[in-house]
This record gives sequence, structure tokens and C-alpha cells, in this order.
Amino acid sequence: MAQQGILRFRHLLTPDGMVHDRQVIVGADGRIKRVEPADGGPWDGWLSLPGMPNAHSHVFQRALAGYGEARVSGEDSFWSWREAMYRVAARITPEQLHDIALHGFIDMLRAGFTSVAEFHYLHHLPDGSRSTAMAEAVIEAAKAAGIRLRLLPVAYFHSGFGMQPPLEGQKRFVHRDIDEFLRLLEQLADACPGIAPHSLRAVPAQWLNDLVRGAGEILGDAFPVHIHIAEQQREVEDCLAAHGRTPMRLLADAVDLDARWQLVHATHASNEEIDTIAAHGAGVVICPITEAYLGDGLFNAVRFRERGGSLAIGSDSNCRIDAFEELRLLEYGQRLREQRRARLGTGKGLGAPLWLHSVAAGANALVMPCHGIAPGEYADFVVINETADALAGHAADSALDALVINGSRNDVSAVYVAGRRVIDNGQHSLQGRARDSFHEVVRALITA
Repeated sequence: MAQQGILRFRHLLTPDGMVHDRQVIVGADGRIKRVEPADGGPWDGWLSLPGMPNAHSHVFQRALAGYGEARVSGEDSFWSWREAMYRVAARITPEQLHDIALHGFIDMLRAGFTSVAEFHYLHHLPDGSRSTAMAEAVIEAAKAAGIRLRLLPVAYFHSGFGMQPPLEGQKRFVHRDIDEFLRLLEQLADACPGIAPHSLRAVPAQWLNDLVRGAGEILGDAFPVHIHIAEQQREVEDCLAAHGRTPMRLLADAVDLDARWQLVHATHASNEEIDTIAAHGAGVVICPITEAYLGDGLFNAVRFRERGGSLAIGSDSNCRIDAFEELRLLEYGQRLREQRRARLGTGKGLGAPLWLHSVAAGANALVMPCHGIAPGEYADFVVINETADALAGHAADSALDALVINGSRNDVSAVYVAGRRVIDNGQHSLQGRARDSFHEVVRALITA
């Protein structure tokens, strides 16, 4: 529930830059009514940032962190990791998923994420029977944690290009046809959903328009469409073999790309394809920690941003959850690509422009009013203490540079969602119980 009232901050990062000694008037709907000069303390924090949207998460994969790291063949890749993920996914019950998701969502809040797009494809029960229980477990966990959820039920029909039949490990993901998937979407229509064709491996390109049209009849006009695209080099090669085109080209030929479309990873998009994405106003969601974890590669984020592209971040596999670290790896990856420094910054620095862009892009990806600290937007704040280790010697105007280069989730002291404090002194009220339940679930899944 939103909390109407006044929040006062010594420093506030707004879409127009850093301002000082401001109070934010929060309405009963959890949105910002006004930002105005403060009439004095007490202060609710030294520095407040807009909450970061997490534009891509598979929260159940949190249970895999730290497992499957032994080098087996010298050819270890996303594809070998995927087999380990399938083995764990095959066993998770709704109750276990709730515990994993609650722990993951609390960690997201503690790490600076205040909303999340959950790319949910663990649909069916362990025996393969149809149910909404898995999705409901995620929804209930988000409510308990206090994070804002955009549920993205995933359409998943095939195992590879050319409509290859699903693999045994995918039986919990797949639907028989578009109509069956849309029936699930209709059941979840009150849970703030969008849709997510998993990939062009799993959803034939020629089905996409029917899928989006059918979803529109259920959800109306304002819903996002997210899709994994060109994440691995093998995916590109398989698509070329099957269709004579890259995944990006196949997608652009099949649908009218626009701002509704959010292309997750796009790691191996060519320069020409990057220009096409930006020109059509489609967004890209990049997940630097997971892309490094899986050995995917590096998206040319500099070119995309220079073309005016909207680039959001996500935590994907949730092997580590930290909004500051996602941005740091995003920037450092571009430095390694080009062997130069300060790739995504501006003349005003690195941290503040990068944080503000990612917040606005994430809001676009979720189709939610969480673009920043401004009237009409959700009152979502991430509060940093003046005594944070990363800020030693820094004033507020350079604090974001320090946080992106040297900071972490440990520097977050408080988090507000819709004006309600959900993290206090770095802690969540359910944190201990959620941690214990998560540990128990992971032990059961990994040792089974």
C-alpha cells in the first residue's frame, strides 16, 4: 500500500540532474505529486536516487548460483550450463519457487532495484500438468517483498529453428499452441502482465504477429513484448543455416519493430542491425553480469547509445544481484571492447547519466511510470548514506561516479517503493526468514 506524505532529502537525482534540499510530496496512489524546496528537516536521507527498474529476470535461476562451475570439456558454454538449469528447473515446486523468488526479490530491493520484469517460463507443475500455481507463487513473493512486478509469461513452443520438437528438459515451459498460451495469459491478466516470446528458436517468426495480436485482445494496447535475441553465436549460426538470415534480420522482417519491443541481450547484433533497432525505437535490455557469467559476449552499447537507443539493464540469471555492478560491468565491457575509457559517460560524468538513462529505459521496457523522480512518476527511491565507503571524499555531485566505479548494494541504506520504506538500514523485515527458507530449498534441489 502506498504511503501519502512528505519525504525530504539533502540531495536528489532528478531527470534534470542533481538538486539539493528538496522534499517530495507523495500522493495516496504512490506517485510523486510535487518536488519542491524543503522547508527544513528532519531528513529522510542524504542522497536519493530514482529506483532502478530490473528489466529482465529469471528469478528461479537464483538457486543455481555457484553450481556447475567445474570445467568439464573445455567447450563449456551457455549450452552446457543450460543442461544444469534444466535439471534444477525440472524439480522446483510452487512452494519452493515462492521461497526462491521471495529471497531474490528482497535481494533486488537491497541492491537498488524497485521494480522487476519477470521473464517467467517455468509454467507447469513438475509432472507437466497445467496450472497457474507457479506464476501465482512469483506474484505472491513479489507482494510479500514489496517490489513492483511486471509479469511476462513466456511463449515457448519449440526447441530450435525449424519448429524442432521440445526437449525433455523443456516440458515445463512449453504450450501446445498459441491458443493454449493465450488462455494462460487470460488467467493472469490481472497480474500486470506483458508477453515474452522466448526466442526465435522457441517461437517461429511467422507466429509472432498472431501472438501479439491475441495478447492485445486480452491486455489492451499498453503492454511490452520482450524476446531473447542473438544472445549466443551458435544461435546466430543456427538461424543462418535454417533461414538464411540472422535472428535480428529475421525478427525485423517478421514484425513492425517499435518501442513496445524489448530485445534482450542482442549480444551479437551487427552494427547495421544495431542501427536498425535504434531507428525503429525498439529497446535493448542488457544483463552484463549474466552475459559475463555465461560467456555470451559483449553488445556494442556505445554504438547503440550514440544512435539514440534505449538501453535498460536486468539481472537475468540472478547469480549476483547488484544494480551498481551491472552498470559497472556495462561500462567496463565497453572499455575492454574499445581499449578506451569513459565510453558511456558524458561531459557531466559517468554515473549520473548512466543511472538516469538506465532508469528511463527500464521504465520504457516495463511500460510503467517509473522514469525518475518527477511529478506523475512512482515514488521509488534508493537512498545512499553520506558515510558509505564508496563515497569517501566525494560530494553529492560526484557521488554517482564513485558508486558506479567503487560502490555496491552495500552502500544502499533505504529503499522506498510507492513512497513506502521497504528497506531500512540495508535490511528487509522478512530477510532472515527468507534467507533460511532459500537455503533449505537450494539444498533440497541441488542434492536431490
